[in-house]
Amino acid sequence: MKILTSVQLKAVDRYTIEQEPVKSIDLMERVSVAMTRELLSRWPVQTRFVVFAGPGNNGGDALAIARLLYKAGAEDMSVFLFNVSGRLSEDCHANMLRLKDCRHVRFEEITTQFDFPDISAEDVIIDGLFGTGLNKPLSGGYAGLTQKINEAKAKKVSIDIPSGLMCEDNTYNVMTGVVKADLTLTVQMPKLSFFFPENQRFVGEVVAVDARLHPEAIRQAESSIYLLETEDVKKMLRPRPVFAHKGTMGHALIVSGSYGMAGATVLCARACLRSGVGKLTVHIPELNNNIMQCTVPEAIISHDMSDIIISKAIPTADFDALGIGPALGTEDETAEALKDFISHHDGALVVDADALNILGGHPDWLKLLPKDSILTPHPKELDNLVGQCQDSYDRLMKARALAVNLQVYIIVKGHNSMICTPAGRIIINPTGNAGMATAGSGDVLTGMLTGLLARGYMAGEACQIGVYLHGLAGDIAKERYGEESLVAGDIIDSIPAAFKQLND
Repeated sequence: MKILTSVQLKAVDRYTIEQEPVKSIDLMERVSVAMTRELLSRWPVQTRFVVFAGPGNNGGDALAIARLLYKAGAEDMSVFLFNVSGRLSEDCHANMLRLKDCRHVRFEEITTQFDFPDISAEDVIIDGLFGTGLNKPLSGGYAGLTQKINEAKAKKVSIDIPSGLMCEDNTYNVMTGVVKADLTLTVQMPKLSFFFPENQRFVGEVVAVDARLHPEAIRQAESSIYLLETEDVKKMLRPRPVFAHKGTMGHALIVSGSYGMAGATVLCARACLRSGVGKLTVHIPELNNNIMQCTVPEAIISHDMSDIIISKAIPTADFDALGIGPALGTEDETAEALKDFISHHDGALVVDADALNILGGHPDWLKLLPKDSILTPHPKELDNLVGQCQDSYDRLMKARALAVNLQVYIIVKGHNSMICTPAGRIIINPTGNAGMATAGSGDVLTGMLTGLLARGYMAGEACQIGVYLHGLAGDIAKERYGEESLVAGDIIDSIPAAFKQLND
């Protein structure tokens, strides 16, 4: 699914109106009918709805929804239309006139002063003040109004986007002027800003309402940002050949662990094996040998010259993929070993954790990474690579620029992990849950990616399949154990069920 900008969404609306053809007021009615249906599926008609409408088309949507709720039997309703400039959009004005025909609706047009109404916890606020066309922070009376809305105990539903929030970049927004919605009924598709963690408190639950916008307009829109979908992943999966054997299913190498940190290696190795690889070799400090032999008997063990750290690189030509970094440590000898590994490895490569921390301290070494390498930083690790970031949007843009510059894939890990590709695309993963915010979850992803690469998937395919399966396995584990008790090992145990769900 394409994620479009506010400018592109406006163009898609215009194309739909011209080519369907449909009047803009009728397109607004179509959207409002769908949103009203969603509202009535959640709250009974006896609910008191308090509607705040702005002067633009977002306000027009709100007025249309108020009318449709009233006609469905919701008679306890107060509607406030803010028209302080004396200029309403054409469709907003038309819907105001339609609403005025509903004689028992308490309607007030605000042109100057406004006394905020009494609102109880049982009421529902509908926020239709400003939509995706907003391009500057709310200030003055509107900022005060959004703060009053946020202070109310009622549930809050925003139309298309919480008022005050920008579609994409909120780096310089004043967030005290943004409505904190419990539910956002967004038109057609989520907006990019919905996927950033700092905006979760504003968007709440997101439901995309199908406005039946013209499919050709969406197809023609040139977007570099996509939301990964189940069917996309299914198409990439390769059936396991009937006559496959371990020698034809890939040989992976994982370089991981320092003494006392063997757990990360165990998790990474187990996840790699669960991802379909034929053989796995794990290069570890010798003192981690017994732990690995007992916990991952399927893995081949390669001992480093050091008992406690990774101190020397080994030849990698015989391996189909290399994963390096979990619990590696950042000692000088380890750093030099990492440099040797990435300098002499020409194949598929996954770089994670301490390997990223080392590269952050040696930025010149980034140029040594093979083309199409996969880097898997969490936000702090990414900041070490690209410099301090102001927010998630800034971080994502810098990650994309680095991916293009180095011609690598960068997976910005988070609730919605985002893949930045060498071509400048951003692919957002929809699977996963808060229970996966647990130590070792990233090590599991590294193992899965390494296994998929060794199995024969291209780097772009491995990234998409890997993050989707990782999140899906976490979702399956959540159903089994709940979010609070979920640990990284539960994700690994759920990988087979995740594969089966996709294959079925």
